[in-house]
Amino acid sequence: MSADLLQRAKAVRLAVFDVDGVLTDGKLYFLPDGSEFKTFNTLDGHGIKMLIASGVRTAIITGRKSPVVELRAQNLGIHHLYQGREDKLVALDHLLAELGLGYEEVAYLGDDLPDLPAIRRAGLGMAVASADPFVRQHADGVTQARGGEGAAREFCELILRAQGNLEAAQSAYL
Repeated sequence: MSADLLQRAKAVRLAVFDVDGVLTDGKLYFLPDGSEFKTFNTLDGHGIKMLIASGVRTAIITGRKSPVVELRAQNLGIHHLYQGREDKLVALDHLLAELGLGYEEVAYLGDDLPDLPAIRRAGLGMAVASADPFVRQHADGVTQARGGEGAAREFCELILRAQGNLEAAQSAYL
């Protein structure tokens, strides 16, 4: 963990996640009736819950619309959900204005080109290991885990560690 990433993560008050390729493995599953389903990693979900419990706000900004994502956000306690947003930076601008936060207080985790403007603008802009190579090249950091396989947990724990809250979050289970 680089000192620069920890310093950037220390200021984070809002963590923003893309869905497909970040909270999921990026695969889209469609049933014969046209409905879709996604698989989510429980490690990622618990990382998000620990982050929320530590006082960091969370949001999802995704280009697709899915009732499954709305349900997942509700289950995790994510109150800020922006679906069907191709221009993620515009959605992030709106959210920051609503919350009264600056870009230096935002961490963003993405995987593909539509995430890149938000990754580059955030105080801590990260990509998952399975992200597009160009996105990884322009991110502040890259997780070791792939999207849907613990990358969001790693991102959450980085923020918790930088803010001195990781041990407290973990020891709550002892």
